[in-house]
Amino acid sequence: MNKIGAIIIFFVLLFVFAKWGPSVPFSVLSQQKGEPMIVQGTGKSFVTPDIAKVTVGIEESGQALKQVQDSVNKKSKSLTNTLKGLGIDEKDIKTTSYNLYPQFDYTTTTQRIMGYQVSITYEITIKDFDKVNEVLATITNAGANTVGGISFEVNDKTKKEKLQEAREMAVAEAKEKAEGLAKAAGVTLGKVINISESGGVDFPRPIALMEKSVDTGQPTPPNIQPGETEISVTLSLSYEIR
Repeated sequence: MNKIGAIIIFFVLLFVFAKWGPSVPFSVLSQQKGEPMIVQGTGKSFVTPDIAKVTVGIEESGQALKQVQDSVNKKSKSLTNTLKGLGIDEKDIKTTSYNLYPQFDYTTTTQRIMGYQVSITYEITIKDFDKVNEVLATITNAGANTVGGISFEVNDKTKKEKLQEAREMAVAEAKEKAEGLAKAAGVTLGKVINISESGGVDFPRPIALMEKSVDTGQPTPPNIQPGETEISVTLSLSYEIR
């Protein structure tokens, strides 16, 4: 066969392959056998917080440092004794700060100390939620004159139970989604080969109560309502494809 004949045969075969041969895709979108199918599911559960944390403090100012410190110490003792009388355990009354600042007179050319400010701050954990309003109404008469805010939590046992409940809902949703996709694609699901989790407890932001309380006589109990807290979990399941 001469050279020209070989060239003609080559182009004829190339034309036949291009017209009737199998096409080669640039991308494959279908699920290939042996590759995992990854699906996600989200589960949510709701729980009412049963623990409150309140930030309170005592702040005093005066010219004599010892007198100011003695006044703060006396009120601190009165506050802690009152809290214990309300059923708050000593371990749930935590000192978070103690500060002492000199107060200067800036009206003269020579800077001089004109007094002192002493403050102490406590974080009070209230595990009996029925006592929250009573505690807030009582602490000012017991010596506290600053109240920072209140935040809410859920006890560990309930939190674990509600987290597991959300997980089961997330798995059920992911499984249902995987079965639907497998049926639509005409494949068979194998075993789950990987699980990953994200999410957590969405606690509300701390509620600001008041910066400084004013002694107005008999305190009026506030009406603190924690509402519901959402526990959300998102799971990714990887299935074998058969």
